[in-house]
Amino acid sequence: MDHYLQIRLLHRDGLSIREIARKLGHSRDTVKKALVQATPLPYTRTSPAASPKLGEFIGLIEQILIEDHSAPRKQRHTAMRMFQRLRDEHGYKGGYDQVRRFVNARRKKERETHLPLDHPPGGRLECDFGHIHVDFPDGRRPVPVLLAVWSYSHYAFAIALPDETTGSILHGTVCALEFFGCVPAELWWDNPKTVAPAILRGRDRQLNVHYASLASHYRFAPMFCMPARGQEKSDVERTVFALERRFATPVPAVADVDALNRHLLTCCLKERDRTVRGRSKTIAEMFEEERRHAGELPDRPFDACIQHIRQADKYQTVLFEDVRYSVPRHAAFEPVTVKAYLERVVLVHKGQVVATHRRSRTPGEQLLEPTHFLAAIERKPAYLDHTKLFKELKLPAAFGQLRERLEKELGDRTGARHYIRVLQLLGRHSADRVARVIETNLHRPGLHAELIEQRLINAPDDETSPPSPLCATLHVSELSPIKLPTVIVPPPDLRRFDQLLIHSSQPFCKGE
Repeated sequence: MDHYLQIRLLHRDGLSIREIARKLGHSRDTVKKALVQATPLPYTRTSPAASPKLGEFIGLIEQILIEDHSAPRKQRHTAMRMFQRLRDEHGYKGGYDQVRRFVNARRKKERETHLPLDHPPGGRLECDFGHIHVDFPDGRRPVPVLLAVWSYSHYAFAIALPDETTGSILHGTVCALEFFGCVPAELWWDNPKTVAPAILRGRDRQLNVHYASLASHYRFAPMFCMPARGQEKSDVERTVFALERRFATPVPAVADVDALNRHLLTCCLKERDRTVRGRSKTIAEMFEEERRHAGELPDRPFDACIQHIRQADKYQTVLFEDVRYSVPRHAAFEPVTVKAYLERVVLVHKGQVVATHRRSRTPGEQLLEPTHFLAAIERKPAYLDHTKLFKELKLPAAFGQLRERLEKELGDRTGARHYIRVLQLLGRHSADRVARVIETNLHRPGLHAELIEQRLINAPDDETSPPSPLCATLHVSELSPIKLPTVIVPPPDLRRFDQLLIHSSQPFCKGE
C-alpha cells in the first residue's frame, strides 16, 4: 500500500511512468496498475490448483460424499479419513492437501444458506432440553433442564426435571405456560419420541396421546422441526447455550432440585432487563406486546399426569414402572387407574381417589401405607409380628405400652385383637391424638378397645388437619407433604367379636 501511495504522489507531481519506475525500482506494469486503482487487490487464484494425481480418484471421492448423506452425522468421512482410504485401499500416491482442498470445495457448495426468521408476537414458543452438571450434597450429577423460549421477545423459562419422559414434559410445559400467563399459537419441538412417537410425511407426526391432550387443553398447534434441522428453532438453541454458559457457570451448588429451580427462575427473571442485540426494547417490554397477542390460559391448568389402568393384586398393591403401591382392601383384585405425576402417584378406584404415594423411580421398591392393611390384620392378627410393614411401624410409645398391658390382662390372643381394634382407629384419627387418649387411660382398670374408642369420641377435637399417614421404614416416612385421603375402616360387629371370645377355647399364639 505504501508503494501505491508513493507511485500516485509522484505521478501527481508530474513524473512519467518511466521515471517513476526507474526511481522506485518497479516495473512499468506495476506503476500502471497503481495508477488505475488506488488500492492493491489481494491475491486470488484465477484457476483451480492442479491436482494431477487426484484426477482418477475424483469419481470415487464424490461417491463417498454421496453415501455420507445417509450415514449418521458423527460417522461421516473427514478429509483425513478420505485420504487414508484412498491411500490404503485404492493406491492413491498424492498428498493429503489435494484431497482436503477438493473435499472442502465440494462441501462448501452443498452448505445451506439461511435468512433470519421473523415471527409475529404471541405466535411461537420453542421448547428443548439442555443438560448441565450440578453439585448436590451427595456429589455432582447431570440434570436435564426443560427450556421454553418465545421467538419474538426471547423471554425464557427453565425448569430442572428428573428425566425427559412424557410425564416430565407435560409437567414442565404446564409450569412454563403458567409462568408466562399466556398460550402461544404454536409450540415447537424437535422430534423426541416421548412427544412424537412416529415421523410421518413432511411435518406430519403421530402425537403421543398425552401430549395431544395437553395441546387440546391449551389450544396450541403442536409443531415439529424437520429431522436434523435444529436451525428451525434457533432461539431455544441459543438459550441452551445461555443455560450452560451463564445460568450454570460456575457450576451451581444447591441442596436439592427445588433450590436449583429457584436459581433457574431467578436467572430467567433477570433476563427481562436485557436487550437482545439488534432490538431497541428490553425483553420485558417486548414480552408485554407478546402477551397481548397470545392466547389466554384456560380456567384450570392441565392435569399433567400419565394414566394407566392396572389390576390390584392379592397383596393390595398395584404395579407401575416396577414399583408397587398399596391400595385399601376394597380395591384389591379390582382395576385401578394409576395417575403418575412428577412427584406423586394417585390411585383411583371407581372414580374415587383411594391412595396417594410419593412417586418412586427405584425398580423393585414397595410403597405401602399401613392404614390400607388395617382390615387385613383383623382377619390375620399374626401380621402384626410377621410382616415387615407392621414390625417396623413407628408409632408413639403409648401404643406399645397399651399392647403390652392388653396382652397381659386379656391374654395374647384377645389382647392382640383389642390392640388391632385400636389400630383401626388410625383410619379416622391421627396417631398423636390416639396416643394422648391412650396415655390418659392407661391407669384405668379394665382397659379394653371399646374404652379407648369411647374416650376418643368424647375427647375434645383440637385438631383441624386430617389424620396423617402412619410412618413405616418401608419409605412411607419419606412421603412428600401431600394431603393424603383418609382411609376409613368400618368398625367390626362387637356382637360377633364377643361370640368369638366365648366360643374360642384355644390359646392365641403370636406365631400363628
